Amino acid sequence: MPRYLDRIDAGRALAGLLAKYAGRDDVIVLGLPRGGVPVAAEVARALHAPLDAFLVRKLGVPGHEELAMGAIASGGVRVLNDSVVQMLAIPGDAIDRVAEREGRELARRDRAFRGDRPLPDMSGKTVILVDDGLATGATMRAAVKALKAMNPARVVVAVPVGAAETCAQLREDAEVVCAITPSPFHAVGAWYEEFGQTSDEEVQAALRAAA
Repeated sequence: MPRYLDRIDAGRALAGLLAKYAGRDDVIVLGLPRGGVPVAAEVARALHAPLDAFLVRKLGVPGHEELAMGAIASGGVRVLNDSVVQMLAIPGDAIDRVAEREGRELARRDRAFRGDRPLPDMSGKTVILVDDGLATGATMRAAVKALKAMNPARVVVAVPVGAAETCAQLREDAEVVCAITPSPFHAVGAWYEEFGQTSDEEVQAALRAAA
């Protein structure tokens, strides 16, 4: 299966699968910082829709931070990956320590990306929630849960690449558009030629350009 050149290429490919939402005044595109924002920027541009960022942080297993045991999102939402927590017998106080640390980083990014600007009103809107890929889905589940508390008419999860099982699980909570679901999946970055870390400055530039 061919790989994307980079996040911009992936965003353009993803936008083609979301054409039915183009030109509608009830659509908002939200990118998950950092890596989801460049993808979301291309989607928003193609759909002629407003772009914003939605803050969410993965809770990594202590000592194995790349493995998600859950995630937190704006509004105090916490979602745990129960299978990982139970398999590794992770105690509650360890989860709390990681959540506290990631909460500080979430607040820092919120100030950096949003400043004093409030989130747009989601009530009655179709919200397209974009990331650069889905592995365990813990981060995206937290974002969906937080968004649903804001009373949107519809939440659409849209990613260029995702693990088939994760995409299927998320369909229980939202409409899901996964451009490709390769098997074996390996990792999100395996399906990009260039998958460097997105900087705060790149996120800020994308949001400014969209505004």
